[in-house]
Amino acid sequence: MSQEIYAAEPEATRRDASEAESSRASRGWWDRNADEYQSDHGAFLGDDRFVWGPEGLDEAEAGLLGPAESLKGLDVLEIGAGAAQCSRWLAARGARPVALDLSHRQLQHALRIGGEVPLVEADAGVLPFRDGSFDLACSAYGAVPFVADPVQVFREVHRVLRPGGRWVFSVTHPIRWAFPDEPGPEGLSVAASYFDRTPYVEQDERGDAVYVEHHRTLGDRVRDVVAGGFRLVDLVEPEWPAWNHQEWGGWSPLRGNLIPGTAIFVCERDRRRD
Repeated sequence: MSQEIYAAEPEATRRDASEAESSRASRGWWDRNADEYQSDHGAFLGDDRFVWGPEGLDEAEAGLLGPAESLKGLDVLEIGAGAAQCSRWLAARGARPVALDLSHRQLQHALRIGGEVPLVEADAGVLPFRDGSFDLACSAYGAVPFVADPVQVFREVHRVLRPGGRWVFSVTHPIRWAFPDEPGPEGLSVAASYFDRTPYVEQDERGDAVYVEHHRTLGDRVRDVVAGGFRLVDLVEPEWPAWNHQEWGGWSPLRGNLIPGTAIFVCERDRRRD
């Protein structure tokens, strides 16, 4: 969970947030914070790496989208692409990626870095593509944690995928919601109910949300995947590697060696046509 500087510091609370309010907050937060985010994390993410989360699991190693050599010629949609680092990695393997993000400022950073990847500014819940436009879809911490209705996003992804298409996305591991979002020892004691689905909201002095994250339990995520029309193929919980000494928000070597921080859902669309 994240902080930013306002004339009045935003208030952190737990309350309901609609799809419209969540989308509006996400667009504004990422537009305001894209510069700082890319400055702080750009070196770790690289310009053309595909990193699934703060642990540093690389798609080149994990192969969750399939063997690298199989990506050549495939149409791939990256959702919540940020500065399109993952899409550049895909393009370098011969894929034809499209990088989609809600934030105009994040996509400006994609333009700054450069490359030939098409960029699309749009909401993940209303994808501006024809049915069956892509072979694969992926999202590394993009969109899914911030939407009130993940099933709508999954149904949209299902719609734009061709039969047999794979959808792989990473989110904060649901167990983390029971712990304080701190990288040190204070982040190792349970402080809230894992089963409390109330969103985390940062709101301004008027009570308007400026940042929203939505919590789903592990079981919720599986049911959402199925409700979206997918079959769950794998659930990956990356272990913290010995080489990674960085802290990233609430992620750290201390916590990463004890509790999972990221969950990656590997899903597939049925090979038959609907």
